[in-house]
Amino acid sequence: MRRSVHLLAGIALLSACGGEQIPTGTSLPADVADAPLCAARAGGCAQVRPATAANLQTEERFEGRGRSTLREELATIRRVTAPFRDFAAATAAGWSTEITACLTNPAGPGAMGFHYGNAPLINGTAHVDKPQLLLYEPERNGRLRLVAVEYIIPYSFHSRDAAPPVLLGQQFMQFDAFQVWGLHAWIWKDNPSGLFAPWNPRVTCEFTTDVASMAH
Repeated sequence: MRRSVHLLAGIALLSACGGEQIPTGTSLPADVADAPLCAARAGGCAQVRPATAANLQTEERFEGRGRSTLREELATIRRVTAPFRDFAAATAAGWSTEITACLTNPAGPGAMGFHYGNAPLINGTAHVDKPQLLLYEPERNGRLRLVAVEYIIPYSFHSRDAAPPVLLGQQFMQFDAFQVWGLHAWIWKDNPSGLFAPWNPRVTCEFTTDVASMAH
């Protein structure tokens, strides 16, 4: 069964109250974009404020990009989410709220899969080692395969009209259907559209009936 997704109310219910946040914002080093993963480090932190040259030094202090590289940050994500390739372990650790059905792209090939959220993490901040959402692809055998993570910041914390939050050297995208800023990272399944692209043409929802469509 296919259905349209209207989950603003669900996202709003998951969003915790919080004070003013301070984000990071830096550009992606050219020599890092295609580099392989390397040793993990402690997770950096990107908190929410428009990224400008004036606050670059402060932002680097929060995100730690001056002491690390994107490949190290990606390795951190893989390290902290590796146990959650077991879906039962993910739900036990707090990623137990089904935010969406298996999302497919009505405008072209590909999908995102199921989104499972950790409610306390949806608080207006984005930490490298604490993704708010885990994305799972349904498999033929009925199991769920971890394919990606997503960081989200509701518009209620960071206005849609503000400059995009930045994490992993990437600007967040606007997802108006959910009233959130979002950033995907396809850590566990290769995405020919790009590591940070929202849709993955290699992900499918064909092995579930719990399907929804969403145009970005």
